[in-house]
Amino acid sequence: MDSLREALWRAAANRRARLPRTSSLPPAEVDDAVRAVLTRAFEHLWEHGWLPYDVYEVVRRNEDERALSFLVDSLALEASRYPALHPRWQEQLAEIGATVWWDVGRPHLDQWATRHIELRDDAVAAAVAVLAVLIALPALPVIVPKPGSPLAAIDHHHVDPKVLNRVRGLLAKAESTAFPDEAEALTAKAQELVTRHALERMPLEAPTTTSRRLWLDKRYFDGKAHVVHVVAEANRCRAVVYDLGFVALVGEELDLEIVELLSASLLVQATRAMVAAGEKARKGDEERSAAFRKSFLLSYAHRIGERLRTANEVSDDDRLLPVLAERRKAVEEYFGAMFSRTVAKSTPVRSAAGWDAGRSAADRADLSIG
Repeated sequence: MDSLREALWRAAANRRARLPRTSSLPPAEVDDAVRAVLTRAFEHLWEHGWLPYDVYEVVRRNEDERALSFLVDSLALEASRYPALHPRWQEQLAEIGATVWWDVGRPHLDQWATRHIELRDDAVAAAVAVLAVLIALPALPVIVPKPGSPLAAIDHHHVDPKVLNRVRGLLAKAESTAFPDEAEALTAKAQELVTRHALERMPLEAPTTTSRRLWLDKRYFDGKAHVVHVVAEANRCRAVVYDLGFVALVGEELDLEIVELLSASLLVQATRAMVAAGEKARKGDEERSAAFRKSFLLSYAHRIGERLRTANEVSDDDRLLPVLAERRKAVEEYFGAMFSRTVAKSTPVRSAAGWDAGRSAADRADLSIG
């Protein structure tokens, strides 16, 4: 079996290498070899900061549905090895649908092949495609304990579900309405609710600073990442953009939850407004160009940042200033420990019309709620 493992690893490291033929080998031997090489790759990734959803996203962006399906099963199998999983792991496995659906008493590889109307060699090819992506990934900062460690199952999650549910309700209404003014007013109301709740609980709770990763679609990635950045800044968080396709966020747990929710809602609204801006334009017009849309998103983000800062203005309560300073210090220290070197990045604006349209889209509603 060792020779088969080595052949699989070589094939993943060099995509021009020939895949080993496995049809004549015992099913259990092939299954064990595939599982062994993937386990080796997974263990390396968990040691170097990767989480299940991160792995899912990077494979989704680089391979086909067949490889992605095999990865999801492999993650379910990997998770079953550990008696303790961090709540973040549990959430992410549930989000991607990683469950053990097959008969664990029989080799998974052949059952996967049967389910997808494939041959065993096709299943091996899918496994090698997944492995080829995994072994090329860089190290990331460790943000939760690796599976199996004593701290893996400890939950430091202090988010009030009632607040999150109210915020989700407001943002869902903002996404579904056809009226831009109403959408932005609802978004501002959600931000006001979050800010009020954060300030109310600040004197009562110790900071629980942590980090999350928010994956974004590659199309117009810089503009979308800038939207996330301004939302993070308005909610006392820090953000770092990775070219892999995600934004790393650092902040207090509730604030990070809100940044994810609010960013998702604002990106839906921005996309809808951006598409609407080009609906009446003809093919070849500036409103349908990539430069217009990139500039639109950058302007939209810039103006949203201004408005969220206005919505977050705190009344003259000097008692909160030391608490706010403590929270900022905790976030900055955590951020500095995670990211010793960051590089500022500028994105050029190449369409004045796109900039004006983006600012207009973000400027329609009055954000001075109540």
